[in-house]
Amino acid sequence: MMKSLATIFSILSLLFTGLLLTGCGGQESGEMSESASSDEMTIDDRLDQYTSFELNADLSQLSDNQRQIISLLIDAGQAMEEVFWMEAYGDKSELMDQLDSEQLREFAEINYGPWDRLNGDEPFVDGFGPKPAGANFYPADMTKEEFEAWDSETKDDLYTLVRRDESGNLMTIPYHEEFAEQHQLASEKLREAAELAEDLGLREYLNLRAEALLTDDYQASDMAWLDMKENTIEVVIGPIETYEDQLYGYKAAHETFVLIKDQEWSDRLSRYAEVLPELQEGLPVPEEYKQEEPGRDSDLNAYDAVYYAGDANAGSKTIAINLPNDEEVQLAKGTRRLQLKNAMRAKYDKILVDIADMLIVEEQRQYLTFDAFFSNTMFHEVAHGLGIKNTINGNGTVREALREHSSALEEGKADVLGLYMINELRNDGMVTDGSIEENYTTFVASIFRSIRFGTSSAHGMANLIRFNYFVENGAITYDDDQEAWRVEFDQMQEVTNSLSNRILTFQGDGDYEGVANFVEEYGQMMPQLQNSLDRLANAGIPTDIVFEQGKDVLGIE
Repeated sequence: MMKSLATIFSILSLLFTGLLLTGCGGQESGEMSESASSDEMTIDDRLDQYTSFELNADLSQLSDNQRQIISLLIDAGQAMEEVFWMEAYGDKSELMDQLDSEQLREFAEINYGPWDRLNGDEPFVDGFGPKPAGANFYPADMTKEEFEAWDSETKDDLYTLVRRDESGNLMTIPYHEEFAEQHQLASEKLREAAELAEDLGLREYLNLRAEALLTDDYQASDMAWLDMKENTIEVVIGPIETYEDQLYGYKAAHETFVLIKDQEWSDRLSRYAEVLPELQEGLPVPEEYKQEEPGRDSDLNAYDAVYYAGDANAGSKTIAINLPNDEEVQLAKGTRRLQLKNAMRAKYDKILVDIADMLIVEEQRQYLTFDAFFSNTMFHEVAHGLGIKNTINGNGTVREALREHSSALEEGKADVLGLYMINELRNDGMVTDGSIEENYTTFVASIFRSIRFGTSSAHGMANLIRFNYFVENGAITYDDDQEAWRVEFDQMQEVTNSLSNRILTFQGDGDYEGVANFVEEYGQMMPQLQNSLDRLANAGIPTDIVFEQGKDVLGIE
């Protein structure tokens, strides 16, 4: 998918959204519009926000058993698809029966409901109001005051829904009970796949994940997933990311990725995860904010994706994954970073090149490269392993303390610490090829791409905050003559370190009010930026991709 294997080292050496969220295991949806007024958008306009891409890979080197495993994993993923519909909206068939055109049904499929994820989750179906911040994880009539006054040990558990009992009081229902039919089906498919798996690590993980779906206890399977090293087929499945819960960020949503590892690429990527502890020591923040030591068992691999389902497939598409999210597992064993090459290439070729041609000053467009896009994305994922997972003042985990702001702040952290890593590794002589200008220019062009996901996306908000901070501090300027933006290379490292310090301090302190004020200050759409985004929309440049995928596309049964 890249230029050639001969350029691999330079690609890695070029050292970097989300999407998408990520994924950071996540996605890379918003109050800003993609046209002059989203109220004027037709359903054709909304569909044109996406460009189609066939999600395929070379299966010729796979054995018959491996092809059967992929088929079974897609079956399991379809069960997660059903669950995510219920989490994001409710009864899918009830919604589809209301829609009177194929176009509306197609757009509802992309968005998993009647709300446009790329335009502030605004309703595109008559009769629907704003999307509930808590999606369908909580009762629609529940207030924050009611929730926070409720004495419940499980109300903030990742794997429970909040509902009302017969008396109208709040109660929790474990996922494995509420979604018992879908979890049981997925579990059975994973066990069938395990029986066919020749790789012992994959077999162990599939069996443990199958059990986890029946118990809501995922830690053992997360540990086993981290222990897998040689498996060709990969699956990420279950309730994982909390982006869909914009009320508190407590509830994990169901998703699936089915992937095929590029072993040659992965072997070359793995060495960068090994330097995380040393990079942690050099973070531009006081010692108390970097006392945690990243696990040395982290690894980094490249894949072609063959199937997305649920949260991973909603609106903007993820191009890289950093998991697991369990802080205890991360500290004990680290994380795995999965770079999705084919999805990444699609976004670069179909979207990013055209954005740069319009919004980056002419003399800097030469610095836009796919090599830098790949490596920037890679180091974003690696950077999730840096920083701090638990507050330094007894406020619990960063995720618990910062609640609905935690995802956007974490994505912003990974972005700026990815650039920090690039600079440090160049200074240490570990990276010698390529130029930092390529990374910086591609990074800024990617900000425009990710801001278009909107402020209801963690990645979109993170990019808007970073853009405004960089502009305020002189790292990005606007050229009136060219109507384009210029990267001020001499300012980038200093501003990157400044923003890194601010984010890491917020996280370590668990400073909810400080983060809320920071988001309010920097999460605003300046007119000049909105004008640039409108130009992209008016030029017909798509915002993201939608997949043609499934067994038929892959040629398997």
